[in-house]
Amino acid sequence: MSNIYLIRHGQAGTRENYDSLSPLGRRQSRLLGEYLVSQGIGFAAAYTGAMLRQQESAAEVRQAYARARLPFPEIQADEGWNEFDLARLYRELAPRLAAENAVFRRQHAEFRRQAAQSAGSPDSPVHRQWQPCDTTLVEAWIAGRFPYEGESWPQFCERVGGCRHKVCALNGQQSVLVFTSAVPVAIWAGLSLAISDLRIMRLAGVLYNTAYSIMRSSGDDLRLLAFNAIPHLAGADLRTRR
Repeated sequence: MSNIYLIRHGQAGTRENYDSLSPLGRRQSRLLGEYLVSQGIGFAAAYTGAMLRQQESAAEVRQAYARARLPFPEIQADEGWNEFDLARLYRELAPRLAAENAVFRRQHAEFRRQAAQSAGSPDSPVHRQWQPCDTTLVEAWIAGRFPYEGESWPQFCERVGGCRHKVCALNGQQSVLVFTSAVPVAIWAGLSLAISDLRIMRLAGVLYNTAYSIMRSSGDDLRLLAFNAIPHLAGADLRTRR
């Protein structure tokens, strides 16, 4: 049986530059690496998505092992672990949604106003909190309410779930480390709990940056051993969700 540690990336940048780690995100990732070292946890393989914020989180953890002079596997990049493309959803679906939903139209306008006014203020709530228009947009995407040329919700779930065949190929008592994002972690938790769709998004919504969740794989059996663990984030000022 293999234990699979699924890591959500550290705190990201602002809405305009989300695919990178903030200074706090780097610190969170460094603390995670130091915690894993302190627990004597070794890994037979390590994976990351192709997104910069995922790879930067992996690099901070790898450096913690290097400072401790402990072995760490080569990190393999796999686009299968990428998060869905929220920016593309806004480009393609928001105009259609705004045309028929006055509430979304007002929420979206307010969101854009706040984002414009918060330039140079990375801790502004618009950058650090999931907004009502985000929820409405993603729910419309999940429901397939509008034509969309990007990745559909079922395709996204299939892509992330398909990583299981690669990650679970290791045999024996070996641990695997995966750096990904909130919704891929929630999809895997959903696979183990036999839940889907909007309930997966509820799981994703509570995940802290650099939280780890542990899955155990044995053949076709996938079990959730731990979810959203943050023992390395001792202070409230270190705990973020976006």
